[in-house]
Amino acid sequence: MIKIDGVILKQMIISGSNNLYNNYPEVDALNVFPVPDGDTGTNMNLTMSSGAKEVFNKNDSSISSVSKDFARGLLMGARGNSGVILSQIFRGFSESLKGKDEVDAIGLAEAFVAGKETAYKAVMRPVEGTILTVIREASAALYEKAEKDMPMDVALDILCEEALKSLDHTPDLLPVLKEVGVVDSGGAGLCKILEGFAKALHNQIVEKEMATVTEKTTAYSTGKLTSEPSIEGHGSVQAKFNHEEFGYCTQFLLKLADQDNLQGKKAFNEKRFKAVLEAHGNSIVFIHSDDLVKVHIHTMKPGNIFTYAQQFGEFKTMKCDNMSEQHEELMDDFESEKKKQGIQGETEKFDVALKADTTLSSADQAKQLGIDVSKEKKKFALIAVAVGKGVEEMFKQSNVDYIISGGQTMNPSTADFIDAIKSLNAENVFLFPNNGNILMAASQAADLLKDDYHIAVIPTKTIPQGLTACMVFNPDATLEENVEVMKENLQGVKSGEITYAIKDTTIDGVTVEKDKFMGITNKKIVCCHKHKMNTLMDLLETMIDEDASIITIICGEDITEEEKAEVEEKVNEKYGDEFEVEVAQGDQPVYSFFVAVE
Repeated sequence: MIKIDGVILKQMIISGSNNLYNNYPEVDALNVFPVPDGDTGTNMNLTMSSGAKEVFNKNDSSISSVSKDFARGLLMGARGNSGVILSQIFRGFSESLKGKDEVDAIGLAEAFVAGKETAYKAVMRPVEGTILTVIREASAALYEKAEKDMPMDVALDILCEEALKSLDHTPDLLPVLKEVGVVDSGGAGLCKILEGFAKALHNQIVEKEMATVTEKTTAYSTGKLTSEPSIEGHGSVQAKFNHEEFGYCTQFLLKLADQDNLQGKKAFNEKRFKAVLEAHGNSIVFIHSDDLVKVHIHTMKPGNIFTYAQQFGEFKTMKCDNMSEQHEELMDDFESEKKKQGIQGETEKFDVALKADTTLSSADQAKQLGIDVSKEKKKFALIAVAVGKGVEEMFKQSNVDYIISGGQTMNPSTADFIDAIKSLNAENVFLFPNNGNILMAASQAADLLKDDYHIAVIPTKTIPQGLTACMVFNPDATLEENVEVMKENLQGVKSGEITYAIKDTTIDGVTVEKDKFMGITNKKIVCCHKHKMNTLMDLLETMIDEDASIITIICGEDITEEEKAEVEEKVNEKYGDEFEVEVAQGDQPVYSFFVAVE
């Protein structure tokens, strides 16, 4: 095969997406920081899946058309910095193929070089030893070696081989990788995608298999990995991507546990729950109203879905059939149960939302979703990313109009930001990502909507920074004036957090032991102890300086009332005479404490 067209590219995309899916927990495990939210593999997997879904039913033979739709799917589904960079690679790739029906090895090499250039431009301060290095060195090598009439499978083999060489070299460019004993996780994810591309050209299209990882030395590790990723819902769900309907038609109605009195259950996070469903099946219908969740999903392992869901409540109804149930019965069951529960008038709204045509204009979408666009347009709207009942309430009390659920535990996509912006009838919109790994997705959404909205992305990388920026919002000032004041106030906030370690390691000179608590500030682990309180006090000691006057501690969902009272007592005892101390309940998952010193 000397050239490939849109049909072949579609096969490559599906194969690459499935190959990444089969290995994303392994990519997650390469996270440098031993924190439980290491999610590079997850973000790239969800991003790539979004792109693959966009071309799945496409039968166009034009490589220009297929690559364009693939790039759009990636852009809208991009999550985390790694996902955004991946989307930019294939954005440039697609632009290079514009107007072409097919391409040879030289054209393919040029497309990957264009993808590299677009990705580098998208990153304000490119860092070598990352996914950027891998695409740069691999595309350059293919560009140098590609020849007229070179078989396309040979060209892809060259690209994969050079990508792997580059990946092995990343620890030499980024010292922290060498210290921890791993290669770059984003680069590893890209290698898995390219490997899937190459296999498709060797008539070995990859299908979805078991997406698991165990304690082992991976093919991408320069040292032993001593942990198993513990992300909820990642597990042994086998799925095939090569036909629309598969497995078992699984349905259930779940009554959620009381979120204020979980009694052994887990706090429900809608965005995370939906993401797990999307990763483990298709033909999904998801409805959430008050304390009821109704799900329809086609999956190969219904037992795993049931087990996952039961962590958050108890089933009222359960069904598992061999593809015999339809959406209409799902809606009828849900409406009937809602009437029993005394819940009124929500099904229609959810049904419309499920059917909303995303190709319509924002105004028409708003009408279809029941949003009143006749109201006078607001001058300003604030959108913040947050998770945790208490944290969300803090943002609402700090001028925020819309909360995008997510953060450390589930990075929202570009599309999530776009949907939020379109849902608000506002002239000027402020976005507060509140996480360094979400900043690029927010910026990408702002760029895609720049012709229709005035959008300012405030570079908040932590929850404390976000709260500070939101609180200084002035509705009487201009957008530019608010941006200046917000950014200025970020300089006076020191942020820290405490979470547990998922593996033994040594990083930044600090010895970390699995299951102990780490104090982190300014992206550095500064202490590690068996007890949360000792970790908190040590972390504060490193954060406080002579200019500080306010200490704010936000307690996570794992902190009891007794522990919160102990925090207030000990922090006030040590710092109360010199500092204003505030301890609040945030209910955020994963992180026991968010800490701010101002």
